[in-house]
Amino acid sequence: MKALTCFLLCFLLLEARGFEIPTNGLSEFAGYGDFAEPAPGKLQLVLENQRRQEDVDQVTLYSYKVQSTVTSRMANTVVQTKMVNHSPEPQVAVFDVQVPKGAFISNFSMSVDGTTFTSSIKEKTLGRALYWQARAKGKTAGLVRSRSLDMENFKTDVNIAPGAKVQFELQYQEAKWRNLGSYEHRLHLQPGRLAKHLEVDVRIVEPQGLRFLHVLDTFDGHFDGVPVVVKGQQKAHVAFKPTVAQQRKCPSCSETAVDGELVVVYDVNREEKVGDLQLFNGYFVHFFAPESMDPIPKNILFVIDVSGSMWGIKMKQTVEAMKTILDDLRAEDQFSVVDFNHNVRTWRNDLVSATKTQVADAKGYIEKIQPSGGTNINEALLRAIFILNEANNLGLLDPNAVSLIILVSDGDPTVGELQLSKIQKNVKQNIQDNVSLFSLGIGFDVDYDFLKRLSRDNRGMAQRIYGNQDTASQLKKFYNQVSTPLLRNVQFNYPQASVTDVTQNNFPNYFGGSEIVVAGKFNPEKLEQLQGIITATSANTELVLETLAEMDGLEAFLSKDKHADPDFTKKLWAYLTINQLLDERSRAPTAAVKKKITKSILQMSLEHHIVTPLTAMVIENEAGDERMLADAPPQDHACCSGTLNYGRKVAPNSLPSWVHPSPTPMVPLPAVGPAVIESTPPPHVMTVENDPHFIIYLPKSQQNICFNIDSEPGKILNLVSDPESGIVVNGQLIGAKELKNGKLSTYFGKLGFYFQREDMKIEVSTETISLSWGSRVSVLSWADSAHLLNQRVLISVKKGKVVTVALGEELSFSVLLHRVWKKHPVNVDFLGVYIPPTNRFSPRVHGLIGQFMHEPGIRIFNERPGKDPEKPEASMEVKGQKLVVTRGLQKDYRIDRMFGRDVPCWFVHNSGKGFIDGHFKDYLVPLLYSFLKRP
Repeated sequence: MKALTCFLLCFLLLEARGFEIPTNGLSEFAGYGDFAEPAPGKLQLVLENQRRQEDVDQVTLYSYKVQSTVTSRMANTVVQTKMVNHSPEPQVAVFDVQVPKGAFISNFSMSVDGTTFTSSIKEKTLGRALYWQARAKGKTAGLVRSRSLDMENFKTDVNIAPGAKVQFELQYQEAKWRNLGSYEHRLHLQPGRLAKHLEVDVRIVEPQGLRFLHVLDTFDGHFDGVPVVVKGQQKAHVAFKPTVAQQRKCPSCSETAVDGELVVVYDVNREEKVGDLQLFNGYFVHFFAPESMDPIPKNILFVIDVSGSMWGIKMKQTVEAMKTILDDLRAEDQFSVVDFNHNVRTWRNDLVSATKTQVADAKGYIEKIQPSGGTNINEALLRAIFILNEANNLGLLDPNAVSLIILVSDGDPTVGELQLSKIQKNVKQNIQDNVSLFSLGIGFDVDYDFLKRLSRDNRGMAQRIYGNQDTASQLKKFYNQVSTPLLRNVQFNYPQASVTDVTQNNFPNYFGGSEIVVAGKFNPEKLEQLQGIITATSANTELVLETLAEMDGLEAFLSKDKHADPDFTKKLWAYLTINQLLDERSRAPTAAVKKKITKSILQMSLEHHIVTPLTAMVIENEAGDERMLADAPPQDHACCSGTLNYGRKVAPNSLPSWVHPSPTPMVPLPAVGPAVIESTPPPHVMTVENDPHFIIYLPKSQQNICFNIDSEPGKILNLVSDPESGIVVNGQLIGAKELKNGKLSTYFGKLGFYFQREDMKIEVSTETISLSWGSRVSVLSWADSAHLLNQRVLISVKKGKVVTVALGEELSFSVLLHRVWKKHPVNVDFLGVYIPPTNRFSPRVHGLIGQFMHEPGIRIFNERPGKDPEKPEASMEVKGQKLVVTRGLQKDYRIDRMFGRDVPCWFVHNSGKGFIDGHFKDYLVPLLYSFLKRP
């Protein structure tokens, strides 16, 4: 998604006002009172020894309204909610709306107890300056965080006083693309609870005329008969207005059944001329969708990730989808299958025709796949490219066929070439110009930015689906989008004297959709030149398109409908042009070209009031003393679900009326469980610090045993693996910037914690802390301070210092952040991990640290001078082996973060050989949340 896609409004507090977020200890939350039950699946805010209230209407959702109008395939949607706080205490209400992929957010406003906030679009640098100017003057300032994700969200939460009312309104625009013979207009409806007034109005205005229109049953029959459809020749109205009783999941339920999508499917009338040219207000739109062309033959390589992380439902659904896709191949198509983990296999080394026999054999091959091992994306793609290149060089490919590679993967590369830029370079250097690469990323762990770059560089596109979605249907839909060719290399020829600034939607031009849309500006004084003939040239045919340039008739038609958007041609042109320019900017060959394109995007974004990566949305009240900013950090993390949240109490009179007291985009969670490690650090822990140095404390022997691990950047080491308890701790290595004394130092740059029973994954990197539970993902930064609780898992973040992860009262893990000077020629930021020894793991626990939770017997004897007088040697018996160990010092940075505290230990050489079970390479795992597979 090229526009800003997921907005998380997290209102920050000014230090000048003296407000601080609690960082540790339950006492800092005291006096907040009881907490109401939040929406299902959300992280919960609770207090120890306090009763949680359930089924209490603290905040009433008075109305939830969606108004959406589609005028000639250009949709404008407004989502509005109104809430009232009936509680005697201040409450937090959340406005969280899913925005369709590809949409541009154009406006946002809110009214909080009579104070109105409106938005304006500014150049990003100016927007940031306004924000910091507000902070410097002691005004209340907030930050709108934006994260790029293809399931986009706009989210804000506000504090409302007792009896106060709040209203939110969001507006976005999107173009409708024709796919498989129809248009789909999807509206995400997720009010989060029962609404006194719930109204959805969809109006379709199509001058070409409506061929058909219907509403899909996306709520399993719950709302049969509720949608009311009124269809005319050129207009239609869909009204969805369930009563409170109809909204209930069951007659006695207090939960709403309105949680999903309202989908309107329609198509327009098409004449034999196959082209429809609409001109209005100085802009034109040309829709081109021939109906009777034969499908183009395809040469397809399916490249399927079968690494260990695909095990289970993901692999099962992928197999089922592949079987359906294979059944859709035509006899003139050619195909093969490449599957890969740490190795690469091919079902056939050559492309074969999609006969019934070959398809049946391929389906049998896929059914027998057993996921395991790592992920070697580089070699798998090069193998697929080689098969296509060889077939092309031997003249085995139909010159009129299209060739494409479809990559399906759920993880980053862990085997073979690990540098993403090198993989991109390898693919681009080897793939031929007539081959397109499409990528489907499955799950939250996949590097979606990488897949987008990989596909975009090679004439394709990428899409992402999540573990909570039906992988099979999503994969099938993705295949239909990318493998239904219409025309190749279509070029439209317009009279240059009358038409300027022509933009064409790039992707459907080559594959997919079943429609090409061209938009531009025209000169009304030379309109007669457009009344002639326009030609569209494809790879193997020339079509003559008669125009429908009846501007007067279109103007009269639109003027009669108050719901029609008179600016639809202008908006569609701007939408197409900005998207095309963003794509060109990402592929600009020189800095000068990129600068020129950037200037054009910025100018159009400001002129058309559209939020893009180059602009910021400034939101402020009428007095200008409370200001927020929509800005985009570089991360591409998942966000949150599109629901409204209710009933979280906040401290009365502590903040301005609209400010939520957490600086994080997540719900603050309770200060329950172990305290933050800096407050009361246990005296003895098991530690991994620096390069990486392991310190293993053995309580019975009261000895610290140390060893180093010399591995490579990108490798993932298992620290703790307890399959019986369902607990994993893994660390991924990063390298220093350059060699020092002939050696490249490595550090932990990312740590993963997986609590299987709680379905909770936590990724801590040097930049962010991300959490996923079930189908949801949220992200914190190291600039935040928060306490978060989901079931028994507590995450405590102390700004810029430490993250503590606790499982109930049994287990705790702490991660320290080490920042270095950004311009240091060698060193990089890294993480240290501290784990207190405990007997709460099962007997099956293992890993570089986990194996010592059940302490082995050791005997250290025969201490003697070493080669270095300051480092004596000794003999150590452990696990039936006799080792030579050296006395030395390591560091514990929990109390003294600058210089650390010296920890005397006995050092085991050769990467801990003899002290750890096996070789350190036995502890390498393919993914950040993989359990250790013991030999």
